[in-house]
Amino acid sequence: MTDFLQDQLQAMAARLKELKPLHEEYLKLERAKAALEGLDTPAKRGPGRPRGSASSGSGNGRRRRRRQGGTRAQQALAAVRQQPGVSVRELSEKLGVKHPNYMYRVMNELEGDGAVKKEGRGYVAA
Repeated sequence: MTDFLQDQLQAMAARLKELKPLHEEYLKLERAKAALEGLDTPAKRGPGRPRGSASSGSGNGRRRRRRQGGTRAQQALAAVRQQPGVSVRELSEKLGVKHPNYMYRVMNELEGDGAVKKEGRGYVAA
């Protein structure tokens, strides 16, 4: 009985050895077929991307420059130098700004640039 099992194992090993290259070729052909079928489908967009933009990123690699401080920043700085400790609300009234919240952004940029410092509720020139 042991000879029978040995013979069967040897026969199976020989057959597997014969079939291995065919199996590898089969897998290779399957991958090639899948790759060629994928060429017909359009590139998928990423989540939240507008239509017409590819997921590979079609940007030109240029970064936008930060906008330089305009006349409002210069006016605000002059007002702070003239009246140290002025609050944003007082500043917006003095400059005639319709939306006082806009001045918070202007003052935050001036503070980030080191032109003014915040002390309490008001600002002073640095």
